[in-house]
Amino acid sequence: MDEYVDAIITYKDTRVEFKGKPETVLESIYRFLTKEIPNLDLASKISLDYTLPEMINIFGDYVKITPEGPTVITDKKISDRYLIALQLIAYRMAKLLGKVERDNLSSQDIQRLTNLKPKTISSRLSDLTKIRCIEKINENGIKYKITTYGIHWLASELKEKVS
Repeated sequence: MDEYVDAIITYKDTRVEFKGKPETVLESIYRFLTKEIPNLDLASKISLDYTLPEMINIFGDYVKITPEGPTVITDKKISDRYLIALQLIAYRMAKLLGKVERDNLSSQDIQRLTNLKPKTISSRLSDLTKIRCIEKINENGIKYKITTYGIHWLASELKEKVS
């Protein structure tokens, strides 16, 4: 059964109703708002944030939410850096879907999920932290979380190198 959404927006003297699939309605609302509120379009040109639908579109070929949890599944050869970043993105997406409570992982979690060696993980986490792709946080021990820049970086890298 397909999901449909109804949305009504009132702005000044204009009232508009949108009906359809969630992705279509969201896109129509965005177009309406950027047309009716010009500063919104200007702000969008300098704003960087990724919605769940955007991340699914970008990373859906790599990230899957399984009954066992968020994971990376691919038949393409990807670097250890990409694998770790993708795993953190998988957790971000799962959190946005309400499937997990947190979107940060310890190095032990990353090892369990990726099967990479601890030294490799440590080196890649250090590299990714230095280039601001992941954030190191101290929350009941050291954990790592993908940054918005990290999502942008990986989207660009995968588009460029793996396509």
